[in-house]
Amino acid sequence: MGKLQSKFRRRSDLYRAREEAGSAPAQQVLQYEPAHSDAVNCVTSLTSDLCVSGGCDQTVVVYDWRAGRLCQSFHGHSREVTKVSCFPGSTWVFSASRDKTALMWDLSRGQQPIQEFCGHELVVNGLAVSPDGSKLCTGSRDNSMCLWDIESGECLQRNTISRNLVTHVCWVPRGTSIVQTSEDKTIRVWDSRTWQVTNTFPAKQYIQTHCDVSANGNHLLSSSNGFSGQGCEATLWDLRQPGCKVVEYRGHLQTTACCVFLPPSLRGPALVASSSYDSSVKIWDQNTAVCLFTLSLDGSGPLVSLAAGNCSSLLCASFNTGLHHLHLGQGATPDLREVARF
Repeated sequence: MGKLQSKFRRRSDLYRAREEAGSAPAQQVLQYEPAHSDAVNCVTSLTSDLCVSGGCDQTVVVYDWRAGRLCQSFHGHSREVTKVSCFPGSTWVFSASRDKTALMWDLSRGQQPIQEFCGHELVVNGLAVSPDGSKLCTGSRDNSMCLWDIESGECLQRNTISRNLVTHVCWVPRGTSIVQTSEDKTIRVWDSRTWQVTNTFPAKQYIQTHCDVSANGNHLLSSSNGFSGQGCEATLWDLRQPGCKVVEYRGHLQTTACCVFLPPSLRGPALVASSSYDSSVKIWDQNTAVCLFTLSLDGSGPLVSLAAGNCSSLLCASFNTGLHHLHLGQGATPDLREVARF
């Protein structure tokens, strides 16, 4: 489980594969050095070239997905890594783990964590950095949300709500609000200044697994678990009218583990992407909820996390086959194809 199945090729062979791809009847998926030795739980973008991932091998990895090259590995957690986050424009990387802690790393300061955030009693599943880079928000299965000072590592605020088993957290861009999903099927909006819940969305039918906030801070995506096509949807909400459901994206057959807004392109509609335990990634028209394209990654197992590399690249974390680089074709009817695995 979590081991890559294909044989790895030398870099010279990879370049040759690129040159020959134009004449091949089907484009070959490149296999790079694997980022992890076990299942990958999460991935996010650090820069336009680098992604950060965490896995069951207890490792945080920085990877150049364009070149297919591992840049840095961080070892500090004693159990599997559940979430990773970055602060845009910096070399800071944050990770959360089943070991009940969150750690801070700096690419420019070696392989040891530069800050540790301890205080949760169970696995940490939520991790988000404030827009100004001064605070870190964490959420846990211990029903608590914590706010930390990044420089000192001090816990500034803690609030525990019964049955609030946190699954994911997002800081609203350029704002003071934090959105979190929970196993109690509820979405909550927090005010980081008072550390109180300001809005609670109507409970969905199934556990909410993930959330993402649009770049302009106006909309929220959440995803649901489920089985046999029941549940399994992603939902678009209007944050300006808390609790106002805009559309639902239905089509996955198993738990929808992740949903993200995609960067806008010069052509075509606004897009969102979702990944599922059914081994598929779907691209949706954000406003009409029409499924524009489905890519099945057979044999990959559950697809647990997505991150936009840029407007034409999508990174996907899988349970069986590592990380996948997907190319998103632009236009009125986007297509999606797998380019590489690592």
